[in-house]
Amino acid sequence: MVRLPAALERKLAELFPRARERDQFVTDLVLQALERRPAAQPGQPIAVGGTLHLFTDGGSRGNPGQAAIGCVLMDPLRNEVLREYGECIGVQTNNVAEYQALITGLKIAKEYQPNHLICHLDSELVVKQLNGEYRVKMPSFQPLIEQILELKTQFPHLSFVYIPRGKNLRADLLVNRALDEMMQGLRKT
Repeated sequence: MVRLPAALERKLAELFPRARERDQFVTDLVLQALERRPAAQPGQPIAVGGTLHLFTDGGSRGNPGQAAIGCVLMDPLRNEVLREYGECIGVQTNNVAEYQALITGLKIAKEYQPNHLICHLDSELVVKQLNGEYRVKMPSFQPLIEQILELKTQFPHLSFVYIPRGKNLRADLLVNRALDEMMQGLRKT
């Protein structure tokens, strides 16, 4: 049997004074979690638990202008990139691209079911808005923030951390690569 942290044991004892009820509750909870776990896709392993790091970036050439997003999901224990993703998203502002990158990154990370996801962004505005330090003044951001907050409920623990651009180079590279490829495609036509 798995030993639970003392604080959790005390809370469960408060909720379920009888040991048999407490054990049944924990058993039911574990069975429900296992039933909701998605099946692994061939070639795409599903990591369960642990702490993962998500690096996202969004940018546009012109503001607004052609925009792209980049996402990098890392397992810090193995120092391994689990997934990278970059794509053009049409004409957007830099800030909308930052939000879109995070939304896409959260959807990717959800497949790996981390216990703790640390989201690293080089947009101080986005981080402070999501952490409640800044008010959201632009109405166009509200649907994006609501989508992020909805995705946030699907993770046991999620945090948003500001990092300088120099520490987000891999995600930034994906943004620029997507934009460069899109521009080259336009020049050929």
